[in-house]
Amino acid sequence: MYNIRYIRYIELLFATTLIGTIFIKGFSPLPTQAVQLRDGKVYFVQPPRLVKVITTYNRVRVSGARYYFTISLPEDAGEPLQKVTINQHQGLENIDFRLKKTITFVGTPSRRGKKIPLQDVTRDKKNRTVSITFDPPVPPGTTITIGLKPYYNPMHGGIYLFGVTGFPVGEKSHGQFMGFGRLHFYGYDRGYFFWR
Repeated sequence: MYNIRYIRYIELLFATTLIGTIFIKGFSPLPTQAVQLRDGKVYFVQPPRLVKVITTYNRVRVSGARYYFTISLPEDAGEPLQKVTINQHQGLENIDFRLKKTITFVGTPSRRGKKIPLQDVTRDKKNRTVSITFDPPVPPGTTITIGLKPYYNPMHGGIYLFGVTGFPVGEKSHGQFMGFGRLHFYGYDRGYFFWR
């Protein structure tokens, strides 16, 4: 019969070997699964994050501007990003967009990657919301940028706020709010060209 010291020695040796193997080979966690409630609603485990919002021109009444919304979808999101809605919350006037000129790509405006195909881009004028649906959905661990093209910048200067919400894949996907993007438009004496 083995004595207690010998058994503890074997347990310690096994634990040390296991820990050493994890450190040498690396620990690869299981893939994160999305949260699904009983009613079928799907949520991100870690929601996407609005990183930055900029415009190429911040002067009033200018045509040719583009508004860039950069979004980061974490590795542990649990689900791909299927759709993004951008809702104008604040501003003296409603900004209207050329929906067919909407662009999406991997990366940031200054470091563009490949284009992301779109299934569709729609606008709800009553609620001042633009919806962008990706095809295929954007995989976790990706940073993307959406570029909206207005017909014109607003006629009146001031701060315009846009609420951005992301939706995972699923028939009953629940939108999770990412934050507000803030654009400040100035009169001709204060405006300047940023980049196109």
